[in-house]
Amino acid sequence: MRVDKRMVDTVTVVSLTGDLDARSAPVAQQELSDLIPDGTPVLLDMSGVGYVSSAGLRMMLMAYRRAQQSGTAIGLVGVPETLRTILSATGFLRFFTVAETIPEAISALESD
Repeated sequence: MRVDKRMVDTVTVVSLTGDLDARSAPVAQQELSDLIPDGTPVLLDMSGVGYVSSAGLRMMLMAYRRAQQSGTAIGLVGVPETLRTILSATGFLRFFTVAETIPEAISALESD
């Protein structure tokens, strides 16, 4: 799992590349927990994620909860169809602002 961070306007975009599984989820979670408390909106670019295990879903839930506790907006972009189906079935889609493109997601997060 590769985690790349960059600022786009006032949003921190975190691009995840690789599988989000039991081995990589703790690394991604640590990266996100360092970002979320500063209050800057966070956008997870999931376009490079090929597989998400239950550990990956847990990491996403923990990121959401931490964002909620600190009043930070958090969103998803580039969610592959297979992952979107899983997120929909588990109810996770309602937790996040979800958009197809980074500019759409940034606009939605900045307006939250």
